[in-house]
Amino acid sequence: MNKHDLLKKHFGYDSFRPLQEQIIDDVLAHKDLMVVMPTGGGKSMCFQLPSLMLEGVTLVVSPLIALMKDQVDSLRANGITAGYFNSSQVGTEQQEMLQLLKENRLKLLYVAPESIQLLLHHLKPTDISLIAIDEAHCISTWGHDFRPAYTQLAYLKKSFPEAGLIALTATADRATRADIKKQLAISHAQEYVASFDRPNLTLEVRPGNDRLAQVRRFLKKYQDESGIIYCLSRKSCEKLSDKLSSLGFSVAAYHAGLEHRFRESVQEQFIKDEIKIVCATIAFGMGIDKSNVRFVIHYNMPKNIEGYYQEIGRAGRDGIDAHALLFHSYADVIQLRNFASDSGNSEVQIAKLERMKQFADALTCRRRMLLSYFNEYLENDCGNCDVCLNKPDFFDATLIAQKALSAVYRMNENASLNLLIDVLRGAQNATVLDSGFQAIKTYGAGRDISWNNWQQYIIQMINQGLLEIAFHEFNHLKLTPQAKAVLFEKQPVKLAVIPKPEELAARNTRAVQEDLPSEINKDLYAGLRKLRMQIASQENLAPYMVFSDATLKDIASRIPLTIDEFEDITGVGKHKLDTYGEIFLNLTQGFEMMREGDFIYRVVKTKPKKKKKNGPKKDTVMESVQLYWAGKTLEEISEIRALKTDTILTHLGKRYVSHKDVDLNAHLSSEEVKEIEPLYATYEKEKALKPLFEHFNGKYSYGKLRLAMYLIEATVTIK
Repeated sequence: MNKHDLLKKHFGYDSFRPLQEQIIDDVLAHKDLMVVMPTGGGKSMCFQLPSLMLEGVTLVVSPLIALMKDQVDSLRANGITAGYFNSSQVGTEQQEMLQLLKENRLKLLYVAPESIQLLLHHLKPTDISLIAIDEAHCISTWGHDFRPAYTQLAYLKKSFPEAGLIALTATADRATRADIKKQLAISHAQEYVASFDRPNLTLEVRPGNDRLAQVRRFLKKYQDESGIIYCLSRKSCEKLSDKLSSLGFSVAAYHAGLEHRFRESVQEQFIKDEIKIVCATIAFGMGIDKSNVRFVIHYNMPKNIEGYYQEIGRAGRDGIDAHALLFHSYADVIQLRNFASDSGNSEVQIAKLERMKQFADALTCRRRMLLSYFNEYLENDCGNCDVCLNKPDFFDATLIAQKALSAVYRMNENASLNLLIDVLRGAQNATVLDSGFQAIKTYGAGRDISWNNWQQYIIQMINQGLLEIAFHEFNHLKLTPQAKAVLFEKQPVKLAVIPKPEELAARNTRAVQEDLPSEINKDLYAGLRKLRMQIASQENLAPYMVFSDATLKDIASRIPLTIDEFEDITGVGKHKLDTYGEIFLNLTQGFEMMREGDFIYRVVKTKPKKKKKNGPKKDTVMESVQLYWAGKTLEEISEIRALKTDTILTHLGKRYVSHKDVDLNAHLSSEEVKEIEPLYATYEKEKALKPLFEHFNGKYSYGKLRLAMYLIEATVTIK
C-alpha cells in the first residue's frame, strides 16, 4: 500500500501537510534528518506513517513516560500496532512487550531514554529500521528544557548504523538545532523547518493586575471547553485551582509535587474531557495529543519564548480557533531572573528572559515578533493579536532604522543592544571607548533620540525581523536579509509611536467571538459531541481519539448520509469508518429526515424553553457590568444598551461600591480623584452633581463626577 493510501486508511487525511511528504520520502530512503515543526504541525506523522512501510520496528525515544500509554492508545485506535517500554510498567507488562517485539508484532515501540539500556540486549541491529528522537531539544544545553538523560543518545546511531535517525522538536533556534545534530552524531543531517505560524491562535497579553477576576471573566466565554492555565509555582497552581473550583469550574491542579497516581489521574480525566481545566506548571502538556484544547492561559510570564510557543501550541491543534492569553508583571520578571541566575548557562537564559519580556511589552504585531524569533518573517501584520486589534499609531521611521542598521553593519555585527544605543547616542563610557566604535561614521548619529526610545525602536526592529539576537554569540545583534533591503534598497520602515504610560493603560482588547461558524448545524454538533462522549466512555478512550472537534464540525456542516459521503469527512480513515461510521450515520440520517420539524433523536432530545411569564426584572447594572467584563468599551456598551456613557459609568461605580470587582483605572486617575475629593461634602449636603460640574467649568462629565463620588464613598483611592 502506498503512502497516500496509508494516510487515508489509518489517519483519515486526503493530503499531507507542508513538508510532511518530503520528510517521509527521506525517511524511507534511510536519511538522517533534523525536523522542527510547531506543536500540532504533524511531527508524529513523519515517523508513524513510514513505520508502516519499513521492515522491522521504529524505536521512538520520548521523555514523556506518563503519556506513552495515550500515544499508543491513539495509534491502536487508528489500527496501528504499537507499544511502550518504561519504568512505570510492572515486570509482567515489560515481558509481554518484549515478547511482542520478539514475534515482530510491533511497528512502533516508545521508550524512555532511561530505559533504552534495558532494551538493547533484546534488539539486533536488523530489528530497528528507524530511530525517532522526539522532543529533541531536551539534548541541548541551548534548548529550553535540557534533560541530562538525553545526552547519552549518540550511541543509538553507532548501535544501529543501518537505521535512519530523525530528530524532532517543536521549538529550536539555529544554535539549538546545530547542537542537537552534534550531540546525536548526525551533523550531516538535512534540516526541515516548518512554518511556525498558527493563524488560528489569537494572541493576547494583559498586565497582571487582578488576574483572578480577569481569568474568571475569560473562562465564562469558554463554558464546557478544555483549557490549560500555566502557573509559575506549585503553590499558585493549587491556590488558583481551589479558587476556580469554588466558583463552579471543572478544574484540577497538576505539578511535580503531587503523587504520581494523582497526576496520572488528572491527566487521564483531562484527556477524556472529564476535567475541563488544568492549572499546571510547565511539567504538564508535553506530548499530549489532545486536539480540542480551546485556550491556554499563562497566569505568569514564561521564562523564554521557546517555552511560551510550545505551551500555547497545545491549543487549537484541530485547526479551529483558539485563544492564548498571557499575564505579565514586574514581579514575574524578578522571580524568573532569580531562577535564571541560579541555572547553568545563566547569561543566555537571562537574555532569553529579556526577549520574553520584550514580547509582553511589544507595540507591534505579536505574531510577527514570535515568528521572527524562529527566523520566519511575515510581510504583513496578522490581524489576530491584541496589538493588531488595537493598533497604535505608526510613523515613517526609515531614517531611524537606517541609522541603527548602519551602525550594526559598521560594528561588524559584534555589539549588544545596549552598546548599539550608546554608540548611536555618542556615549563616551569605558565600554564604547574600549571597543573603538567611537570611530565609526554613525557614532552619535542618534543623539536627538532618548536612550529609552532608542531601546523601544530597536526592539520593534527585532520584532519586525530587521535584526536578530545571536544568543550563542554573546547576544550580539545580527542583520537579516530584510535589514539589507532597508539599507541598500530603500525599503521603508514604519515603527509604532511610543505611547505614554496612561495611554498604554487605557488600551482595550476586542472581545473574541466564540460562536460556531454559521454553516454548522448547532443542534447536530451538540448531538455528535454527546455521541462521541458515550462511545469514548464505553471504550475507555479520550473523546478526541474517536473523532476530533474539527471532524465533528465537518460532519455537522456537510451532514453525510451514506458511507461514501462519511468517508470524505476530514479525519475519517478506513479503520474509524469501519468502527464508527454506521453509528454516526444513524444520527446524521435522523437529523436530515427531521430537519423540517422538531429535531429529536436518541442521543440528545432538545425541547424549546418555555418563556417565563412575569419573571424577575433584568438587573440593568449587571447587564452593563457583564458587557464590561467581556471586554467591551464604554462606547460599545452605550451603543448596545442604547444608554449614555455617563449612565454606564454610573453602573460601574455602583458595582465597584458593592463588590470592588471592576477595574476603573482607565476611567478615573488618582490625581483626578484627589482633585474632586474636597467637594464630596458639598455633594453629600446637596445630593446634586450640578454644583461640582459648574465648579470645574465642565472639566469633568457628570458620569466621571458620579464615579468619583462612588469611589470616595467606598473610601478607595485608585492607584
